[in-house]
Amino acid sequence: MPTKGRFAMQTIFYVMAIFGCGDAGTGCEAVRTPPAHYASAAACRAAAETTLMAHTDLDYPMLRVDCRKGTRAVVLKRRG
Repeated sequence: MPTKGRFAMQTIFYVMAIFGCGDAGTGCEAVRTPPAHYASAAACRAAAETTLMAHTDLDYPMLRVDCRKGTRAVVLKRRG
């Protein structure tokens, strides 16, 4: 929310959510969100296989990844 002498910007990034699913790929539930942030959805998807291989400790018949847009508000002070 802009205030006198300041303005807000939103930084857009993508995060990866890992879902554990049943044998048929149904009944999925979010089980982990790795801390990495990605500059684009394509970069997030490109990292999906490597990320899944790093999370083989999850006890589900199937795992899937969903790349989601995240935002972080940043308040900047105007100069002058």
